This record gives sequence, C-alpha cells and structure tokens, in this order.
Amino acid sequence: LERFHARQLRVSPHVLGHSKAHVGRVVAELVRAAKAQGLQPGPLALSLRGDFVRIGSAYEQHKVRSPDCFDILVPLRLPPHLEPEPRRADGLGPCGAFVCGLRARDGWTRRCRPFAEGFCVELQGRSHLSSGLVLRWFQGHLQRCLGAVRYRLQERCRVSLSACPGQPPTLHIVPCSDYVCCHISMAVRLIPAIPLGDALYLTALPPEGPLGSPAPEALWGLNASRQEQRLLGWLKEQAPAASCHLKCLQILKGLRDLRRHGLEEPFCSQWGRVLSSYVLKTALFSLLLQGPLEAWDEQFLVERLEDLVLYLRDCLRKQVLMDFFLGNSSIPEAVALPRFLKEAAPVNLLAAFDGPTLDLVAFQLISTWIQAPHIIRMYSSPRYLRPVPAP
Repeated sequence: LERFHARQLRVSPHVLGHSKAHVGRVVAELVRAAKAQGLQPGPLALSLRGDFVRIGSAYEQHKVRSPDCFDILVPLRLPPHLEPEPRRADGLGPCGAFVCGLRARDGWTRRCRPFAEGFCVELQGRSHLSSGLVLRWFQGHLQRCLGAVRYRLQERCRVSLSACPGQPPTLHIVPCSDYVCCHISMAVRLIPAIPLGDALYLTALPPEGPLGSPAPEALWGLNASRQEQRLLGWLKEQAPAASCHLKCLQILKGLRDLRRHGLEEPFCSQWGRVLSSYVLKTALFSLLLQGPLEAWDEQFLVERLEDLVLYLRDCLRKQVLMDFFLGNSSIPEAVALPRFLKEAAPVNLLAAFDGPTLDLVAFQLISTWIQAPHIIRMYSSPRYLRPVPAP
C-alpha cells in the first residue's frame, strides 16, 4: 500500500504548487474581465462578485495521481434589492436538494418582473431562482469575456472554454513555452455560486426528473466546502504530526478507481456514484471523530484503512451515511458552523440508491480490500493508468 501510494497516488508538492499558482492567475484574469464587463449590470441582472473560492481535493491535500483538474467556486451577485431564501426541496428532487426563493426588500414590484422572467421559474405558485438559467447565463458571460483573457495570456498559455448541458463550464489551460516548468495541461471547473453568507453557497445540481418538470431547473445543492476545509485544518492541528488520515483517503480513492476496471456496466457507474469522493470523505470525517486521533499515526496505516473500509461496509449494509455538516450536533465547537447548517434537517447520502445496489457495493468493497495487492498489480499498467480525456 505504501508503494502504491508513493508511485501512483502521491502528487508532487512542487508540481501541485506550480499548477495551483498558474490556475489562480488565469482564473483571476478571467473573473476580473467578467466583472469589468458587468460593472454596470443594472438593477435587474446578475453580476460577478469579483472573487473566487478554491475548493476540492487539490486544495485539501488529498489529490491523487496528477494535478490537472481543479474546482473553483465563482460567487455571483444578485440585484441589490433581492435576497436569497433557500429551503429544502422535499418531494421535488433528490435528498439534500434545495430550492431558492427570492425576497424583495420592498416587496415584489413591477421592476422585479424582468429579473424574474430572465432567471426564475414558477414553483408551487412562487418565483424561485433557476439553477439552469443561472448556469446558462454564466456560461455565456464567461464565453464573451474569453477574448480579452486570451489576448492577455497568449504568451503564457492557451485558454478555451467548454460546457456540457446542465454542467458548469470547464476552463482548459495549455501552457506555452517554458512559462510553467511542469508543462501540464489543466482543466478547471468554474462553478457559479449564490452566496448565503457565513461561507455557504448554493450551486447547481445536475438536471434530473421527468421531462418537462420545472423542478430540475429550480434545484440547488448546498456547498459547505469552506467548512470542510476548516475541519481539515482543525484535524491537522489535533492529530499526530505524522497522521495518516489523508493518506487513507487517497489510497481508498485509488483502490476504488482501480477496481472500476474490472466491473461491467451498469454497475460500474453505480460503483463510482455510491463511492463518490464526497461519500468517502464523509465516512472518514465520521470515523475520525469516533476515536482518539493518536490512533491515526502513520505506523497504524493498515489498521486505520481497514477500519475505514469496514465502517463504509456497515454504512452500506444499513443504507445510511448521514451528511457530516447538515444537522450534525457532534462537530467540535472549535469548528464554528453557521446557524443554517446547525438547524438544517439531516440528509442521508445513500438515500438515492436501492438496497440491492448498496449490498453489491458493500460486497465488492470488502472483496477489493481483501484482494488489494492483486488488484494493484493487475491494474497498475500504463494501459489502465492512462488519464481519461476531459469532455
């Protein structure tokens, strides 16, 4: 397992540092250009707030294999007289989905109608901010600003933007000449986000549901990435200096990805969705707070990794793994949580999957752990490790 981590999973801090710095500079240029173009958006339009938030494994020290994919939240600004009012979308979408109503400080008037027509959908007799319409506006707005960025960055890199329906746009960065010493092409997912205050954001959910239903256009997910980063920072301070908790997460993600090569559809896709990186990270958080952090010293790597696998198996068999931040009263007080998260109803991350699927994933997970040396040897050839091209 140590050799597997060192040779295939561990990302060079030097390369990751250069990649993150280059991504930061390019995204800053694009956001600055997009904000400048919308400096006078009028009272009835969206605009960029002007900053961006780095999230995901590349910024939480558990990225695996290659620093070529990044996630960035781009906060948007609503018109000055409108405020978001999120609430759970019970019965309208998947467990944990939200809808976002809008409150006008002076009451809804005729002047609000153009914004509602451009960015809202009717749901249960009320106007709700549409994630689909916001996403399409965001994609078009960035595409219009790309020309200015290309011109300013042409000596350093080539940039382009691509988008799939219902998904955030991806910024592709190809370094030119020797500007970036590591010569890595990077894909940056730019995720439009509605700020709720307290470092909480709403981000678009992928469209689901029956055709013609307005609910998917209105659905949002709650993003608590900043709270996750605070918790990881607190754990780093409390755990032993040579703690293996992030290495356990990296190895489990690596084994999950290798095991996928031996699975057939449709179960292969279900395997990746059930054992998503967010589910694995949630299980790790829950297990870390159950016992003494001293037990996560590097010398106990195999024991802690086995604990994590068995904990996940039990969650899959019980069909319950609760979201770590929504309605969780056991989070240490040192990790300050917004009131909205504390008072939110708990969410079961496995509720969307049926029992037979979860049982099969649990069986394959234990099988993968037992056969880990064989799976690592079998699927570690360059043929299997070749990265999948970004869409």
